[in-house]
Amino acid sequence: MVDTKKEQERDELHKAIWSIADDLRGSVDGWDFKSYVLSTMFYRFISENLTNYINDGEIAAGNTDFDYAALTDDAIDEEARKDLIDEKGFFIYPSELFCNVRKRADKDENLNETLETIFNHIEDSAKGSESEADFAGLFDDFDVNSNKLGATVAKRNEKLVKLLNGVGEMKLGDYKQNTIDAFGDAYEYLMTMYASNAGKSGGEFYTPQEVSELLTRLAIVGKTEINKVYDPACGSGSLLLKAAKILGKEHVRQGFFGQEVNITTYNLCRINMFLHDIDYDKFDIACEDTLISPQHWDDEPFEVIVSNPPYSIKWAGDDNPVLINDPRFSPAGVLAPKSKADLAFIMHSLSWLATNGTAAIVCFPGIMYRGGAEQKIRKYLVDNNYIDCVIQLPPNLFFGTTIATCIMVLKRNKSDSKILFIDASNEFVKVTNNNKLTDKNISHIVDAFVKRENAEYFCKLATYDEVKEQNYNLSVSTYVEQKDMREKIDIVKLNAEIKEIVAKEQVLRDEIDKIVAEIEGGQGE
Repeated sequence: MVDTKKEQERDELHKAIWSIADDLRGSVDGWDFKSYVLSTMFYRFISENLTNYINDGEIAAGNTDFDYAALTDDAIDEEARKDLIDEKGFFIYPSELFCNVRKRADKDENLNETLETIFNHIEDSAKGSESEADFAGLFDDFDVNSNKLGATVAKRNEKLVKLLNGVGEMKLGDYKQNTIDAFGDAYEYLMTMYASNAGKSGGEFYTPQEVSELLTRLAIVGKTEINKVYDPACGSGSLLLKAAKILGKEHVRQGFFGQEVNITTYNLCRINMFLHDIDYDKFDIACEDTLISPQHWDDEPFEVIVSNPPYSIKWAGDDNPVLINDPRFSPAGVLAPKSKADLAFIMHSLSWLATNGTAAIVCFPGIMYRGGAEQKIRKYLVDNNYIDCVIQLPPNLFFGTTIATCIMVLKRNKSDSKILFIDASNEFVKVTNNNKLTDKNISHIVDAFVKRENAEYFCKLATYDEVKEQNYNLSVSTYVEQKDMREKIDIVKLNAEIKEIVAKEQVLRDEIDKIVAEIEGGQGE
């Protein structure tokens, strides 16, 4: 059943974002525009979040007319400021709150400087506290002096006013009633809006919601709570946040961990955590190359690992003599090829997976059947019974690539020595230029994953010996027979029909000949 109220609110939100896009059109391209809108939404969110937190405390204490936004800056006690930083991770003075800056914006000739100063103050407020790393550089992609906003200060400020008003007018609702969903929806809409026409780079930043849903549901089967969730190539954090959405963030006890090599996307991921109301002490996102410099040695193992790592990227591989002795890669006795790091991500994830955990990882299909080092790594994974399931996905699910990807599900402590192969290549509906997994498609795949039984043309539970006989080829098509969709033809019946048509044709020819003869005979008289 569709929640019409929610859909209506979502439509209004999308219209508001389009309205801002219209106002800024021609000056800011898609990805930059996304950063400006998200940073402004983030600024609004933390302003309102802090204001509501303080107001709720005062109202509970009997001060019913209290409004933090109406105070003067010098009314703030330094001790109270420090306490708030300990509790919330940051601080904003009343004059620097989003609502107050927006009120003054169209009269502020130095609005660009005002915003830059405020963003610096917010980041500085976290310095020296536990939340310092979570706030450092968060507004780096919001360049108030960029020529993309306008050639002069006056023109830039005009755009900034429109940006503040556009975000300020978004109906994000009462914070007690799914405000975070509204922010999350806006974020996802922006990502979709620009991922869909940003070519290949879009796919690096964004995993479609339905794929996130499928991966996460596979990884949490049988669990109502987990210790922590990890993504070694977390992008903007959508996969990590799916665990919070499906299980409830309070059921991810120790929080959300991820690593991302691209600094812009890393900033987006941290903003996304805050926008989804994940407290600063409940997430740890790092900015480094996961394969060369993993940042969470002290936090592993993880009970749930979900990831959509970049496909077939280059990495150091055996050019780096240290890596073959790295405990993440050494068990296989060989490194993933330098030109294709896919299985390095698989080995890294397996190494950091808890004994009771599950990892669900989107893979490039070539790693399932190619020879050489990749075959040796597959042999290691199969011989040690770490592969639980391989799922063939439909083509054209991701922005920027039409490739039909796969999912590999890993477990360290399986109950049998078989591998389930699921052919989900037909589980989709077509939406505009892309294919999309529906709730029904996702449930069908997850149900088959849970049942672990053979189903004609859909899934096959293969024994270790069967996989070994296929030289450790893990392509789903090797194990699951494709249904022959071609029309079956009855040759005998077809011949009889042709014979009948030929006979009818002859009768017609005879009739035509008679008519022609009569006409010619008549003309001769």
